[in-house]
Amino acid sequence: MATVRFQFEDASLPSKTVEGKFLDQSILEITELYDVHLNHNCGGVCACSTCHIYVENGDNFLEEISDKEENFIDRAINPRLESRLACQCIVLDESADITVTIPDQSWIIGHEH
Repeated sequence: MATVRFQFEDASLPSKTVEGKFLDQSILEITELYDVHLNHNCGGVCACSTCHIYVENGDNFLEEISDKEENFIDRAINPRLESRLACQCIVLDESADITVTIPDQSWIIGHEH
């Protein structure tokens, strides 16, 4: 069983921890399954940067970053070394333990909580 912890830069939002069988699923798909709000304007096909997250722990349980993903991360607001796109973070281990921070999304057009 894998564990994914979601934290938010927006302090008004509570963190959420989910457990499940997440092998071969993306972090974005997991947010959809567990009603964790994360924008994804392109539908999760690595064509924008709205599903930008910070992988705080457990990046070794995720698919490696591609050149295409890196290019879109460069367009994200406040990218850091641990920046990834949730649509590209595929879980590779059924016992993964991952912690991500979702940046403040209030600047994204159509943003809702």
